[in-house]
Amino acid sequence: MQIEVRRGDILEVADEAIVINIFEDVKIPRGATAVIDKALQGQITELIASGDIRGKHMETTLLYTRGVIPSKRVLVIGLGKKENFDTEKIRQVSGKAATFLRNLGIRSFTTIIHGAGTGNISVSDATTAVVEGTILSLYRCDRFKKDDEEKSKAIEKMTIIEREANKIDEIQKAVDASKILAESVVMVRDLVNFPSNEITPQRLAQKAKEISEKYGLRCQILDEADMEEIGMSAILAVAKGSANPPKFIIMEYEPDDYGETVAIVGKGITFDSGGISIKPAENMEQMKYDMAGAGAVLGTLQACSQLKPRVKIVGLIPAAENIPGPKAYKPGDIITSLSGKTIEVINTDAEGRLILADAITYALRYKPSGIIDLATLTGACVIALGHHAIGMMGNDERLKERIKKASEITGERVWELPIWEEYEEQLKSDIADIKNVGGKPAGAITGALFLKKFAENYPWVHLDIAGTAWVEKDKPYIPKGASGVGVRLLTQLFMNWRS
Repeated sequence: MQIEVRRGDILEVADEAIVINIFEDVKIPRGATAVIDKALQGQITELIASGDIRGKHMETTLLYTRGVIPSKRVLVIGLGKKENFDTEKIRQVSGKAATFLRNLGIRSFTTIIHGAGTGNISVSDATTAVVEGTILSLYRCDRFKKDDEEKSKAIEKMTIIEREANKIDEIQKAVDASKILAESVVMVRDLVNFPSNEITPQRLAQKAKEISEKYGLRCQILDEADMEEIGMSAILAVAKGSANPPKFIIMEYEPDDYGETVAIVGKGITFDSGGISIKPAENMEQMKYDMAGAGAVLGTLQACSQLKPRVKIVGLIPAAENIPGPKAYKPGDIITSLSGKTIEVINTDAEGRLILADAITYALRYKPSGIIDLATLTGACVIALGHHAIGMMGNDERLKERIKKASEITGERVWELPIWEEYEEQLKSDIADIKNVGGKPAGAITGALFLKKFAENYPWVHLDIAGTAWVEKDKPYIPKGASGVGVRLLTQLFMNWRS
């Protein structure tokens, strides 16, 4: 979609539709809405007085101008209560407006920057939210649909109109950056939504190479022989049942003037059947999304390679399929991980932590200032937090606080769970250093504690995205399916990073 920034008067815009807004319980329109209301001879004020427009969050009212102004339609979008207004609300109303207009068959529209006036949001932040909300709401995964009437409906252009010349450069910079970020999220959504016969470990590795070649990243792919040579037995064990061989993906973004190095590790199980401890058939098709952590790493590196934060980022992706087969690993097996720690396998469906263990151990080679892993790790996290928050656990308060601040800006919310030493008792094995599961109680926590053993004394945070990587019904700017969670959160973290 093309996005144009234009200086001008909204009354002079000739487009298929213009988008304006109103807060809840406002009796008299202000700003651009007041200008349009006056041109329409008080039609908006009249609708407010009659109760037809109340300004509730994401309420939509479409008006036809009948030639009074050059644009054909006016969409009034409700911003909700002013005291609750923030950038997340801007993303939501922008997404709602864009999908409403697309569903009408409209291909081009012009919008004001919601919240940059009476909403008291900075022009840059408000613009970013408008662009992100619009692009992300319009995403559709229709590659595999041959006959779909909705394919013909698409927004081709959005124009942002601004009267004040001194704001144009700031708006354009925000548009350029937020478009890069949103398009990286869209790329990840495709990877996660596509079926596992399309997205195999080999295809993830190929995508990593494509991104690296396009944006100037270093990239190395380890195959089975390479992993055997260095001792990545945990990854190899998980992959043994599948005909698709595993890959270990290493990507590096290194700016000239960086101060610190941070490793991000993404779980890349391209399909998870549960292995020998096989999952129930119901909803197993969704297990293509078990590589959402890997997708987030790819998307973050794609975005950061263009936005240029001043921190070195190492992306590590252990990619494998967890499939039952003649050579598949089994409950009761003992695996010697890359760290040298032995792991007793209690459940082969707890495979994500095994591949992450080897990847986290590999990350220590970089002596990083922080390690962050993202994984659709546990159903227990979904039970604890539902689908609205990422479960966060870690051993370093400063790193956790940095992530919390980034989450507040991006709306990709995190909620901390404890990893007290009392929980470690559940992971003790009679015959190995550690078990790969600790039973049903506190499953998200014991999963994180397992990973903590491999981070050693390095600052480390685990993000369990099992409940946020996939949505079952449309949200304002997240259509049903893959959300692309983690890309905006981590990119914001790195853009804010200070050594």
